[in-house]
Amino acid sequence: MTEAGWQEFAIDTQGAHVEALEAYLFESGAVAITLLDNADEPLLEPGPGETPLWQNVKLVALFPIGLDLTEVIAAVPRALCSRLDDAPTYVPDQDWERAWMDSFHPMQMGPRLWICPSWTPPPKPDAVNVMLDPGLAFGTGTHPTTAMCLGQLDALIEPGMSVVDYGCGTGILAIAAIKLGASVAVGVDNDPQAITASNTNAARNDIEAGRFSVYLSDEFDATAWQGQVDVVVANILAGPLTLLAPKLKALLKPGGSLLLAGLLTDQAQGLIESYMPELTLSAANDLDGWVLLKGEYAG
Repeated sequence: MTEAGWQEFAIDTQGAHVEALEAYLFESGAVAITLLDNADEPLLEPGPGETPLWQNVKLVALFPIGLDLTEVIAAVPRALCSRLDDAPTYVPDQDWERAWMDSFHPMQMGPRLWICPSWTPPPKPDAVNVMLDPGLAFGTGTHPTTAMCLGQLDALIEPGMSVVDYGCGTGILAIAAIKLGASVAVGVDNDPQAITASNTNAARNDIEAGRFSVYLSDEFDATAWQGQVDVVVANILAGPLTLLAPKLKALLKPGGSLLLAGLLTDQAQGLIESYMPELTLSAANDLDGWVLLKGEYAG
């Protein structure tokens, strides 16, 4: 390279064409490819080993400076894309990890609760501070669904409660519940990266052994917790939340609370019906088109 930096160009395409385009671009010298949602379509929790793909995808290919991309762009299979940049743009080099760290700041989630990056001193040392290093798992508090769950936990958790966080990601919700006073919490996720991130964040927050356990979803013994949980929170997607209805309801003790997030406003009614009649859900909050449902289990 003759100068510090990179060059990139973007392709608008469909999810079904991504694999073929990636193969062509890497063969042409791309050093990285980023996939972005190109139609504001929610996709939060891919399964282990899956590539998260939307129906409409913006694919951004990064190349070294000095490589002539004229022929590379001209040879992109036009049948695989709906729009293509006609020339690359220059991307200045920078410390990408530092840039990401600088964008994640302490956030207040309720009267008691703050979420703080692990590398930043808490702005209010006497508050309930969850120190977080996201790693590769979903859940920093910046997404509306996570923020709404954290706000509800701040209002809901009392000393001695038990909590199950289904789809735990970084462990942010379960760890927050413990620091707010819950005596025990369980995290469940289908992604091994989430298990690693949750355990790392639990250690960072000095959670005592035995108060927080994390399981892959196919290893979690739900029967051991049946009818014993005060609060179940699940921040996933509408489809999985519908399929999980029997399992999540069975975890709750009579009068226990269920918090469901990861769904858009127009998906709420269908999900409410999936949990009736034992549990009547209603919207507890909405933010940026997302809704949080809450209900108490009748038993």
